Amino acid sequence: MINKKMISILLTAGMVVSLAGCGGDSKKSKDGGDNKQESANVNKEGMPIVDDPVTLTVLTTRWGNMGDSFEDNAFLKKLEKDSNVTIKWEVQSLNDWGEQKGILLSGGELPDVIIGNKTFGDSDIIGNLDMFLPLDDLIHDYMPNYKKAMEEFPELRKISTFPDGKLYSLAKNLPQRPMSRNQPIINKKWLDNLGLKEPSTIDELTEVLRAFKEQDANGNGDPNDEIPISGSGDVNMDFMNPFGITDLSGYKLIMTGDSSFEYYPTSENYKEGIKWLHSLYEGGIIDPEAYTQDETMLSGKEQDPDVSRVGMTYAWTPDARYGKWSPEYEAIPPIKGPDGKAYTEGDPDGVYSITRNEAIITTACKNPEAAARWLDEFYTGEASIQNFWGPIGEVIEKHDDGTYTLNDPPEGTSADAWYWEKSLRDFGPKYISREFESKIKLSPDSGDGLKMELTKMADDTVVKPFPGVIFSPEADEERATLITDIDKFVQNKRAEWVTDGGIDKEWDDYVEQLNTMGLEKLLKIYQDALEEYQEK
Repeated sequence: MINKKMISILLTAGMVVSLAGCGGDSKKSKDGGDNKQESANVNKEGMPIVDDPVTLTVLTTRWGNMGDSFEDNAFLKKLEKDSNVTIKWEVQSLNDWGEQKGILLSGGELPDVIIGNKTFGDSDIIGNLDMFLPLDDLIHDYMPNYKKAMEEFPELRKISTFPDGKLYSLAKNLPQRPMSRNQPIINKKWLDNLGLKEPSTIDELTEVLRAFKEQDANGNGDPNDEIPISGSGDVNMDFMNPFGITDLSGYKLIMTGDSSFEYYPTSENYKEGIKWLHSLYEGGIIDPEAYTQDETMLSGKEQDPDVSRVGMTYAWTPDARYGKWSPEYEAIPPIKGPDGKAYTEGDPDGVYSITRNEAIITTACKNPEAAARWLDEFYTGEASIQNFWGPIGEVIEKHDDGTYTLNDPPEGTSADAWYWEKSLRDFGPKYISREFESKIKLSPDSGDGLKMELTKMADDTVVKPFPGVIFSPEADEERATLITDIDKFVQNKRAEWVTDGGIDKEWDDYVEQLNTMGLEKLLKIYQDALEEYQEK
């Protein structure tokens, strides 16, 4: 009998063979049509990209209800006009994308191009290789900008090379990226109202949060409407930072050396952090609805039109969450934990500055050469900054000396929200060379320039994250099976321990249960992937 692993190997081999010619003239479209004539319509350089107009469907995802306002980006409009390539955008909200993605992968009508690393991840690609084109030949023949970018910045190729040695997606690197991700954001007006100083240690923070709960911190005469800490489905895990718990990669791993790591949900630091959170919950400091409310309900509390109600969170910048109350909040240095040290989630190379799966061409695309050339136009300096911040002449000012600065956002709008409204922002293909980056001059008073200033408070506390490994098809399939139950168990126990306590009594059984569920197998998968990544 052929086992599941053997089937996976045979399928993968067959798919690679069937796709090997997709960069040449003998490609077949999804419905079996010959693409020779359509390929001949593509000009390898210059504009237009195609002599006869073509239309590409491009799917991307957005946070929450951000919508499709980015489509009005002047760069995208001009590219469409100059290239003869019309784009039909399909925009999905990440709120329900998991369900929609499953429908698409199980037999839905594929778009020509997929943009954004949150749209399809490694598992989606590896598990459905018949849906995605290997891009190596297309890059060589039709993407000189991206080819040059990989030569100048080899990490783009390294991070995007799948276990079979092929590139199934395009990577990006972003300009002016901070080392720290989220930072502690606290209501400074509340501190002043109560005559308190900024907390710098876990004990001082506990006392401040207790004062926020017990006193009329917002000064409206009601000592009971303040919420020191809230959350949406969980308490922000950044509150565990003082205990050395950081996890930029999302794998629940903390690097302890160049080739070694620790699974933090079974660490003593994790246990102590949970006990601290339980003491806050028991004291009424953590919102009792933190584990049951959705993001909309949380936002309603953070942006209550009548009074500021939430005392502290971890966020990108102070203006990222609190609407009209944002001026009351400020970022403070990382909180020192019980060991006297501070820890911050982030990346010494820049937070999410280098990621893969930013653009994918599907096997449904009848003219992959045109799609490749269209995507290649994103890999210039000016194209990249316009698709990260917004159009030149509106969001960006280009000066006679060749430098670029960012304009202030409209009144009442945060800079980050404005950038997302006007561009693809974090998602999609981009490349900023070191030379071009030196021409970008950011204001330290708002937006990304402000973040670059704020990050200086935390840069020396940033913990190196687990790197962006790619798993083999077999390892990825096994990992997906293991983490489905393990991650759910860990999250449920964390919520239970924060709200009800009992972690000391149940700890040994908890660790034993994780091992029974296959934790050791999971960690072996991560170790093998790490070693393979380091050998690239």
